[in-house]
Amino acid sequence: MGYSENWINQRIKSIEVRKALTDQWDESGVSQGQEYAVLTDLMSKTWSGMTTREYKKHKGLKTESLRDNMTNTELVLNMLAEVAATDISIVRQPKGFRKSAVVAKEGAKAAKAARQQIEKSTGKSVISKLNAKKFGQLPLKENNSNDKNY
Repeated sequence: MGYSENWINQRIKSIEVRKALTDQWDESGVSQGQEYAVLTDLMSKTWSGMTTREYKKHKGLKTESLRDNMTNTELVLNMLAEVAATDISIVRQPKGFRKSAVVAKEGAKAAKAARQQIEKSTGKSVISKLNAKKFGQLPLKENNSNDKNY
């Protein structure tokens, strides 16, 4: 589908990161299904400014996986939100959905701060309309800094 090796490696790592987060949610008493979806939306909205549904619409997706249609930077920021939430959860040991929501939002704020810094430095939005069908149109060094500028 035109995915780079780097993107594929990041996507595999993102599965591991997501599993660690959902393990924490399970330990906190969060119910799979609707509560997972609400927490995922909360995190997405916090770091990207869009819920999962809004983000998929932005990318022109219907039933496809949002993560499978993220650029390298989007995927890394989503992973940052999840790994930060996991780390905070391990330390705080929240019990229940509401306390887990506070932790999820706090983790996503780390990714939001990183996103804002990247956007400030590049002068462009990290949130892309590109999806897997359009990945072939990405530059070879998609979302990487141009080394000759440093």
